[in-house]
Amino acid sequence: MQLAFLKMHGTGNRIVVVDQRLENSPPPNAGELRRLSNNDTGPGFDQLMWVGPANDPEIAASYRVFNADGSEAEQCGNGVRCVAWMLAREDGAAHTYRLESQAGLIEARVLDHNTVVASMGPPEFNPAHIPFAADRQEDLYALAVNGETLSVSVLSMGNPHCVLEVNATETASVGELGPAIERHRRFPSRANVSFMHVLDRRNIELRVHERGVGETLACGTAACAAVVSGQRRNLLDEEVTVHLRGGQVVVSWRGGAEPVWLTGNVELIGEGMIDL
Repeated sequence: MQLAFLKMHGTGNRIVVVDQRLENSPPPNAGELRRLSNNDTGPGFDQLMWVGPANDPEIAASYRVFNADGSEAEQCGNGVRCVAWMLAREDGAAHTYRLESQAGLIEARVLDHNTVVASMGPPEFNPAHIPFAADRQEDLYALAVNGETLSVSVLSMGNPHCVLEVNATETASVGELGPAIERHRRFPSRANVSFMHVLDRRNIELRVHERGVGETLACGTAACAAVVSGQRRNLLDEEVTVHLRGGQVVVSWRGGAEPVWLTGNVELIGEGMIDL
């Protein structure tokens, strides 16, 4: 079977988008996904966005998110922007799109030819809903990792996140701590792990170890989680520029049950056919 795809990136995060709104075929299995994610045997991606029809005719589309290791994720902020860009290209004009995801309803607005803002929904702090093993909700948790105790923020942006504040992102132990925290026993569904350095109240630097992928150039939901964690500790303002290895995104949150907004670029790398 052959499937048409778009290969894109959102702030350096490699995204493959497959539009199945008409055919509505089942997604590839885990082995096929791993093959396709490899640059030597497929188009190569950090996440694959499998776009299907929505259950509600008032909603533009649904999507599922698959990681490079073949696992399914609940959400992908950079991937959402790529899906919205694809829909706007098809329509020939910028629009606001409502999209169904495993994490709930998402809204995305295409601002120009390569800038998209997405409402990623409100953050979730209840440990049982993240999920994270804890007796009660805290702003910071003590997490024992590799013989040391770390102070971390834990929350969900539709998918589980752990945020560590570091003195410098360049010297952060991403390669060592990232995998250890991702698969820590207190994260039953694993976790995305962010290493955040606060530059000032409106700017942070961030490196991210993504669940099921490893370190990536960018992660949209991780950027949201990092900013929210900093705001809750009164380190950051309402709107913050997040400096990632793949570029910059802007995250804004008014607190409470308000949604977190993510603004960033989208670029088309190429398009082709996938053989399954």
